This record gives sequence, C-alpha cells and structure tokens, in this order.
Amino acid sequence: MTSAAILTTIQMYEADRLAIEGGISGLELMENAGQGVAAHIEQGWDPCPVTILCGPGNNGGDGYVVARSLSEAGWSVQVLALNDPDTLHGDALEMYRQFDGDVEILQANSPLSEDLIVDALFGAGFKGELPSVVRAVFEKVQLKNTPVVAIDVSSGIDGTTGEIAEGTPHADLTVSFFKAKLGHLLYPARQYLGLLEIIDIGIPEEVLKELGGIVFENNPDLWIEDLPQPNETGHKYSRGHAAVTGGGISATGAARIAARAALRSGSGAVTVVSPPSALSVYAHTLEAVMVSSVAEKEAFGEWLDEKRIHAVLLGPGNGVTERTRDFVETALERENTVILDADALTIFKDDPKHLFEQIKVKPGNAVILTPHEAEFCRLFKEEGPSVERARKAAQKSGAIILLKGASTVIANPSGQVIVNTNAAPWLATAGSGDALAGIIMGLVSAGMDSFLATAAAAWIHGEAALRRGRGMIAEDIEKEIPYILQWFDQYLSGDVE
Repeated sequence: MTSAAILTTIQMYEADRLAIEGGISGLELMENAGQGVAAHIEQGWDPCPVTILCGPGNNGGDGYVVARSLSEAGWSVQVLALNDPDTLHGDALEMYRQFDGDVEILQANSPLSEDLIVDALFGAGFKGELPSVVRAVFEKVQLKNTPVVAIDVSSGIDGTTGEIAEGTPHADLTVSFFKAKLGHLLYPARQYLGLLEIIDIGIPEEVLKELGGIVFENNPDLWIEDLPQPNETGHKYSRGHAAVTGGGISATGAARIAARAALRSGSGAVTVVSPPSALSVYAHTLEAVMVSSVAEKEAFGEWLDEKRIHAVLLGPGNGVTERTRDFVETALERENTVILDADALTIFKDDPKHLFEQIKVKPGNAVILTPHEAEFCRLFKEEGPSVERARKAAQKSGAIILLKGASTVIANPSGQVIVNTNAAPWLATAGSGDALAGIIMGLVSAGMDSFLATAAAAWIHGEAALRRGRGMIAEDIEKEIPYILQWFDQYLSGDVE
C-alpha cells in the first residue's frame, strides 16, 4: 500500500529528515534529485540551449545539480538565479559551488532559451504570491510556448492544497521525488503539471511508518484482494440483497441506473422500493431488478427486516420530501449498510446535526454519504482543501464520506483518506452519480469493507468512463463493469500488469 502514498509538504520534509537521520546525507538526496531530473530531460529532449531558473532554497539547489549534469553532457546551459547565490545555505550552497559555470541574477528582461526552461525556483512548500519578476518571466515563457520542466511542482503551486498563485506556469513535465505530493492530485494544480514523474532519490520506504495521516492515491492495489468473489456453492441471496428507494413516476431513472449498476457490481439480488404510484413504470422497465411497492415508513422498516437487506441506497430521484426523511431515519435504525445520496442528503440541510446523531448511534454496519460539492456544503460548514474538509466531515458525521469532484476524496471517521484521480471529464453527465452510488451498493452488499468498497467503486466508475470514451451517458457505465471485473481477475492471476 505504501506505493500509493501521497505526502503533504510537511510529511515530505519529515521523510527527508528521517532519511538523513538514518545515514543518507542531504547532499546525496539533492544530488540524486538533480541527476534524476537531468536524466528525464535528456530522455525527452535532444541537446539544446536550456535556461535553468534557480531559487533561494533547496529547489534551487536541485537546479544547480541539473545545470552541472547537463553542462557536463554537452548542453548549452544558462543559469539565472532569483537571489545572489552566495546567500544560499547548506546543501543548496554546496551544489551552487560545485557548478562550474556563470550564474546571473534573474531580471524581467533577461534573455531566455526558447527551446527549454527548467523551473527550479520554488518547491512544493510555496505559499503566497510569486515575485513580480518571476511573473514577468513566466509570462514571456508562456507567450512563446517554450517547454517547461518543473522540479517538484511548477513555481506558484502549494504542494499540499493544490492552490496556485497568479502567474504559475504550465509545465510540460514535472519531476518530483519519493512520493507524489497531495497538491499534484488536486485541482487547479493538476492542470499545471504536464506529465508527472516520481523518481527514487534514496529515501527508504520504511520512513513512511513514522509519518501520520498519510493519504493514498486510489488504485486497485489498495483493495483488489478484498473484492467480493462469487462462491461456487452460493446463491443470489448469499451474494447480497441490495435495495434502492425509487422516486415518483416522473423521476424513476436515477433508481433504475443505480439498481442495474449494483447488480453488475456484485449484488446477487437488487430490489427497487417504489412508491405505489410509480410501480408500473419500474415493473415495465426493469428485468433482473425486482420491484416492491412501499408507501409508509413502518412498512418500509418491516420490509427491510423481512427481506434481510444487506445494503440500502436512499436518495436518487427520491425528492426532498418527508417520505425521504422518514425512509432514511427508518434505514438508520437497522444494521444494514446505508448509502445516502442526492435528496437523502439535501433533506437534512436545515438540521444536519440530527442526521449525524442518528448515524453515530446506528447499530451494525457503516453509513456512506456521497455528496457532490453543493450537497456537501449544505451539510457541512468545513472550509479549505477538499481532503481536509472530507476528513473533518467524516469525523463530524461518523460516516464514510465520498466527496465527488474532479479529484474525488474518500474519507472515513478514523481519519483514513483516499484520493481518486482515475476519472474522465465526461462523467459530468446526468445519472453518473447514481451509477456510482449503485456500484458502492453492489460491492458493499456482496460483503466488501465499506471504506474499501467506496474507493473501489470510485475507481471502477472512472475506469468505465475512460473505457467508454467521450459521448458516454450514465446508462453506459454499467455495461463496462463486467469487463473491468474480468480485468481484475486477470490482474490477480498475473496475466496483466
């Protein structure tokens, strides 16, 4: 799992410190970093004039190593320093002294290579505003469309939050060290990275054990061994019976999309709980999915008990009504896993504390909330980066939170966080979120751990969109799920990488 670790800038500083305490010198780490960047430059470009912009800290020290390496390889190297390099400290000063070449002070009108720029001005710890001279230089670079290689991050990016300063350049290649930084995965910074390469600079994996609160990037290695596997002697109900509450006659599509996605993803049986007025619509449009008419909360509770429902999804197309509230409260009184989406979240916008109190005293299995940004803001008052907001929301509510977005964040009440970047922009289409909720329900009802199931569902949902391609609609997502599950089987057997 450590291969998927993502670090904040503070955690990266701590990893550096622990590595140095373990006997690896700071100079060795910096040398390895700069040589690694230089190697990627030599792989991606033929020898050409290159301008290397060096800053006042260790990022600048990396830049001096790159300058020395490329110069020794015969490249024409120009180095421009933001500050007098004699004022550098520690390892960065030593690397400047090892560079046998001219260094000039960066000016707004400094001549620059039009073939390649290396940005070694500020690293992932940057905060605030870029100096005016830096903004002016990068404006010229971007106007001329000169390729940029960023060391660690493009200057102006906060490596923890993904926020950017005015004037941040778009890189063609970003080379970072040891592990990806959290800001690499978050917008808007993700749009400024170009190709992201993470290189080994000698920090041992063991240091991760000393770092608390590590976030992980979502990938199958985190949960693939926990995916439910059908048993040869099993039957449909042993694979899990899931239920989704459906909307009225004019809003049946959401529940149908979710129900079919659940059946594809692992549920042995799925039932749509329909209002009596819409029963005929569901019955005529669903085949493998069963339908049951339930009007009142008491009857809903009795039905959940009688049918031994493993997981229930409430909200898609349900309407912001008292019936929705009643059904949510009834479901939360039982041991089955409860997934709340869409209207089942919005109905509590004026009294979220009541919802959270019910979640925290719920018997049995977990509760999963799947809000998009607007729904999240209706329930939670948290501000700041999405990762921290999701983490705090999970702790406040007692639920697993899936905060949907370009970088979807999954957090649980114990503080674990997974960030999903396996997605496509064409997922922004009606019904896509209903399919995601259905996939979660399918995996959970089949017996998968709720937190891992939520992460797996986010990855599968994005993978289905990527495979289907532009022009997909929500109904297409379920059609890709069998092929993804088959790929998982091949992955586990070692037939694919």
